[in-house]
Amino acid sequence: MTRTTRRRAFLGATAATGAAVAATGLTAPSAQALGRTAADAASEVLPGGPQYGDLVRGVNQRWIGTPDRVVVPHTTEQVVTALRRALDAGERLAVRGGGHCFEDFSTHRDVRRLIDLSAMDDIRYDAERRAIRIGAGATLGEVNEQLFKRWGIALPGGSCPTVGLGGHVTGGGYGPLNRTLGLIVDHLYAVEVVVADEAGRPRAVVAARDSADPRRRDLWWAHTGGGGGNFGIVTRYWFRSRGLTGRTPQETLPTPPREVLVGTVLWQWADLDERSFTRLLKNYAAWHVAHNAPGDAQADLYSHLAAFHRSGGAVALNIQLSTARSAAGGPSPEERLDAFVAAVGAGVGARGTTVARSRLPWLLSTQWSGFADRPSGKRIKGKSAYHKEPFDDAQAEALYRGLTRADYRHPGSGVLIAPYGGQVNSVRSAATALPHRDSALMLMYVSEWTDQAEDDLHVGFLRELYESTYARNGGVPEAGAYINYPDADVRDARRNRSGVPWYELYYGPNYPELQRIKKAWDPRNVFRHRLSVELPSAARATR
Repeated sequence: MTRTTRRRAFLGATAATGAAVAATGLTAPSAQALGRTAADAASEVLPGGPQYGDLVRGVNQRWIGTPDRVVVPHTTEQVVTALRRALDAGERLAVRGGGHCFEDFSTHRDVRRLIDLSAMDDIRYDAERRAIRIGAGATLGEVNEQLFKRWGIALPGGSCPTVGLGGHVTGGGYGPLNRTLGLIVDHLYAVEVVVADEAGRPRAVVAARDSADPRRRDLWWAHTGGGGGNFGIVTRYWFRSRGLTGRTPQETLPTPPREVLVGTVLWQWADLDERSFTRLLKNYAAWHVAHNAPGDAQADLYSHLAAFHRSGGAVALNIQLSTARSAAGGPSPEERLDAFVAAVGAGVGARGTTVARSRLPWLLSTQWSGFADRPSGKRIKGKSAYHKEPFDDAQAEALYRGLTRADYRHPGSGVLIAPYGGQVNSVRSAATALPHRDSALMLMYVSEWTDQAEDDLHVGFLRELYESTYARNGGVPEAGAYINYPDADVRDARRNRSGVPWYELYYGPNYPELQRIKKAWDPRNVFRHRLSVELPSAARATR
């Protein structure tokens, strides 16, 4: 099994502004400037500057921007200033957090001013709001470490530690704790957003789920899964779980498991034929469908089934589960893991081989290679799909046929299948902007490579794999897609032949409400990209 395949198989700010500022939701220049020096001014990097080559690209090396300048702010006030200058100059603007976007949202050739939020990564407890305040430039790895080391709490975010919080939250945000704690947006209390009104005047507002102003409540709701780059520039988030009303950080967010058991099992492709692969695939999906309800006794078990092209050598199953239940007299974690592996492997014929198993304290487990992916230096194409039911015969056959093609040999192409339900599905679909609250599985179709000359080969393979799997529905999944894995192909009538508009795949029945909020807060459509929420007048043009 090659290094590329194993990596993919094992996937997976500011200073306080004061009570008066927090109450109004506006950023006060005097408060944010207090005690700052010239070194704290926003950096402005021009072409030819030493940082420029790194700042104009993200993780996906297919997309490299050419902006006239990159602004790296430290404060919300500096973001307001950067937006004002872009509007005054008539410049197309884009924003970047962690830089993990599959598409060219922040690198489009028309973008002339890029705002990089990576310096806005402050994490602290806001006693007035009784919430954890986190700068939008913080990464998930930083969030995990700071929340746990300082207060013993956690957010149910994604498993890739280099992903930026800014875009992750706005798209919904799922990860290894989602089956017990829900999505990261289910814990979002408030958001600070730099917006532009109809006259082109920028300002910062704080919108909370209990805001007295219904327009601000709408703006908060739009950031609970309405996608990044749609309504304004998020500078800070506040998190407090519903029902937690204490006045200390420890009473603000949930406590993660103290210890987890992790393990990896491999099925060699050489031992799998179509029947055995189909059985493996269906067993995995059926187990998660059967244990999909909120509060299920197996909700703490999270896993990835990584099925990549057979040239990589093996299909990998990565698993983690809490060890806490054994202390309460239940079966041991090892027995539970064995039972899960047995259920997935039942009737397959080929025997899975356990290649790793260990108990890890929770924070260390967030760095485990089974889930903690750190992509770098690759060209990437990605797609996504929700599944409510196990794979049918046609879907399984299409996946097997694609992943065993003899005329295509690349171990970095395939599909990663993860569980999605549990506590996620306890929330009404209209309660957050992300509507997908009845699914059991999340699939990420992905290809990674390094040679630009191979772009058409690998993008073509992934398109064929995806569209053949969902051929019955015109090349796209019936249950919808995940906006944090954006795929501009779904706007193309040649690729999406379902008759279902792209925005319904991502936002379902919530899209008209997102459009209404877009018109209220971004009437000039300043914040836009190829899959951005559109103003109502543009809706039918996208069908």
